[in-house]
Amino acid sequence: MLGGLLGAVALWSLSAGTTLYPIGTVLDALFAGDASRDHLVIGTIRAPRLLAGMLAGSALAVAGAIMQAVTGNPLASPGLLGLNAGAAFAVVLATAIAGASTGGAFVWPAFMGAAAASAVAYGLGSAGRTGATPLKIVLAGAVLSGFLGSLTAAVLVLDKGAMDTVRLWTAGSLAGRTMAQIWIVGPYILLGLATSLFLGRSLTSLSLGADAARALGQNVRLWRGVSVVTVVLLAGGAVALVGPIGFIGLVVPHIVRMTVGSDQRWVIPFCALGGALLLTAADVASRTLLGQNFPAGVAMALIGAPFFIQLARRRVGPTP
Repeated sequence: MLGGLLGAVALWSLSAGTTLYPIGTVLDALFAGDASRDHLVIGTIRAPRLLAGMLAGSALAVAGAIMQAVTGNPLASPGLLGLNAGAAFAVVLATAIAGASTGGAFVWPAFMGAAAASAVAYGLGSAGRTGATPLKIVLAGAVLSGFLGSLTAAVLVLDKGAMDTVRLWTAGSLAGRTMAQIWIVGPYILLGLATSLFLGRSLTSLSLGADAARALGQNVRLWRGVSVVTVVLLAGGAVALVGPIGFIGLVVPHIVRMTVGSDQRWVIPFCALGGALLLTAADVASRTLLGQNFPAGVAMALIGAPFFIQLARRRVGPTP
């Protein structure tokens, strides 16, 4: 059912826009494309936008699921723990200093920024006698996100050229994506998604807590390290491709666990499909209702913020 919904939303995304194309025209463009204007619009503008949304949505949702399982924190996500802010700051800095201007040039700065932010957030959350706790890690991520967001804004204010280059990207937008960018960034996201499918059993053990995972024979340090690298691949690749889009990694894993349970062998693939569906639907709905280039990141904030408030009010504990 989820796959069928994703296919239907994908067709809607390819047909909707300034010009509304019938489904027959969309299918002709995909399977028997020619050089006509309609087919070029679908194949070179709308199809890359759709693929970018599906890849980024899957990556962010799976990254959120992994982070929640490893940390035992139901509020963990790439956006809330600073990974998105770290990747965005690194990309903006690379744009201002080195003149990076495409998704391909954003890849390594985004990866390094996400990795550095994750290390800093975990280090801050681990400080003190009590060590790392879910609340401390969330607070550290929130502080780090605010700090990096301020630095990013400062760089953009001081460098007008960088602002012109990444203005729409920093809001989290699928507009203007190209197949060349997808070919550069996509393999890293796909590698992260493929790796995550093999982590299911270990993540289920880690979600029970470090002591329980050791009792079950898991090498906690090894699998946490592999999980962190996988999250950096997913979150860094997603931000490099479409910008810092929040809340997908928070909303989708919770909905999936309420639907299929807490076994990570099921959670991971369902999050991949659910994240792709949610971001694609948010993008096509917002651009249909509000304009062709309305940022998907803004639409996700409108969806995710009420969900986060409700989740925080309920004080949901870690899901085993």
